[in-house]
Amino acid sequence: MSSSYLSHLECSLCGRTFDADQVQTYCVECSTPLLSRYDLEKARGETNKERFRSRGPGLWRWQEILPVRHLQNVVTLGEGDAPILASHRLGERYKLTNLYLKDESINPTGTFKALGLSVAISRAVELGVENVVIPTAGNAGGALAAYAARAGIQAYVYMPKDTPKANMVETMTYNANIELVDGLINDAARLAKAQADAAGLFDVSTFKEPYRVEGKKIMGYEVAEFFNWTLPDVIVYPTGGGTGLVGMWKAFAEMEELGWLESAKKPRMVSVQAEGCAPVVKAFIEEADTCDVWENANTLASGLRVPKSFADRLILNTLRESGGTAIAVSDQEIFDAQNELAVTEGIFAAPEGAATLAGLKQLVKAGGVRPDETIVLFITGTGLKYI
Repeated sequence: MSSSYLSHLECSLCGRTFDADQVQTYCVECSTPLLSRYDLEKARGETNKERFRSRGPGLWRWQEILPVRHLQNVVTLGEGDAPILASHRLGERYKLTNLYLKDESINPTGTFKALGLSVAISRAVELGVENVVIPTAGNAGGALAAYAARAGIQAYVYMPKDTPKANMVETMTYNANIELVDGLINDAARLAKAQADAAGLFDVSTFKEPYRVEGKKIMGYEVAEFFNWTLPDVIVYPTGGGTGLVGMWKAFAEMEELGWLESAKKPRMVSVQAEGCAPVVKAFIEEADTCDVWENANTLASGLRVPKSFADRLILNTLRESGGTAIAVSDQEIFDAQNELAVTEGIFAAPEGAATLAGLKQLVKAGGVRPDETIVLFITGTGLKYI
């Protein structure tokens, strides 16, 4: 018997449905991501939110609303349930009475990438995939390599030559095949696709397979559970490929359909990017439906150095549907915020996560948040990955 309520896959643009029990990538006709859909009406009648709370910790306690049919196919390293910490000192500094930090750096391989890759590799194993390839700015490559090693399948990783050394060492330690690329993650993506096509590898690029976003969406379930099923007012999230942002918004819609939320109110989603690579910010300001490729992308936050996300339409829709916004911050602001988090809260955040504090400071200055609002900043990885 299946442990999942997974029903089918659906194109996020045209709505065409796809068989979830066949290996799928994306809607080729629309060049748009596929999203997992669940029989939530059945789930609502057969389960309840307290069932998930009563289980042991971790990502896979949410198994019925994840896409793996049979639990023996789950590939896990203990990911999930990263803490949400009240930030009293920063809150006092910026006159915010309900400021929280969700510290995803405690996940395996040190970042939130573990959530998405645990689910993607588990589902790949279930569908008979034996070789996987990924382009990466760094952290996703390390996570893929770790979960592929755990599963006993072979990983191929394409990353820019100037990726932080810790990511390279980590990826090679897991015995992945690594290719260093002249250029950025979009250049790595082209080479990874060519390798996938030539050698029959399964490409787990961001949003070019359906299941990484399902792991990331669980961060939304964790937030809702922490706040007793009443969602915060604002979520501030660093945006490269955008899986976490889109995934959480998907989670909130699922929870609403399941009848789990105590209020219809949803958070304003705030996307933070680096000034040196801000395609989402530019498109949001220009009221465009999609992003242009950001030329000459440059930032110390390698995970934010994504010139164009494959899910740009979904990211922009999320921001607009939520009443949110998009903010660009400088590398100096990121560096200052990284130091501030360390000294004030004892968290050594990767630059991507520190960017959320830099973005919050801009919001406070512009009056974009109220002092009494509940605000969650996402610290997506550990600064140790940059040493």
